[in-house]
Amino acid sequence: MLMKVKGEVLQSLPIFLLKRLGSQKYNNWRNNLTGLAHSVYNGKIDDKEWYPMDLLLTQPTILLCDMFYSGSMRGAWDCGRYSAEYGLKGIYKVLVKLRSPSILVQKAGSILQSLYEPASLRIENVDKTHITVYITEFPDMHEALEYRIGGWMEKALEISGCKHVNITMPKSLAKNDKYTEFRIKWQKSFT
Repeated sequence: MLMKVKGEVLQSLPIFLLKRLGSQKYNNWRNNLTGLAHSVYNGKIDDKEWYPMDLLLTQPTILLCDMFYSGSMRGAWDCGRYSAEYGLKGIYKVLVKLRSPSILVQKAGSILQSLYEPASLRIENVDKTHITVYITEFPDMHEALEYRIGGWMEKALEISGCKHVNITMPKSLAKNDKYTEFRIKWQKSFT
């Protein structure tokens, strides 16, 4: 099954490159895209439109990691963090700060399913300072996407007021496990 992603997710990628790495690196990345990715990232991305995930998110994220992070998935993580900053602004930022971290992560399931198709996850071990997230359905999962999702969750928790967020990923769909597992721990800010 061909996995799809909402344009809203794609929009943050070029903005991340421009703001964090500068216009020269952004133009270099964009000029190295091919086919559909080259044409979409050189045009206007419709935030409500569905796009093929592999061609327009996975491969461009891998290219970013290869070009500017020496192949490290840290680039995908940083991009996911920026995506949370980009997506959780204005009224959404206020709502995120008003919710408990556990509720925020539980809401991530509906957010994930509204941005990626098909996708599903389950939440377990919910407590005041930790939670476990299992992505159980996500065809064509790639390590770059897992890191991007992890980075998004980390930054979203930080926006909600959590300190010392720690995310580990002991299981990975990209490495042929039955699910991707994120074990998330944090300390709640008291300020």
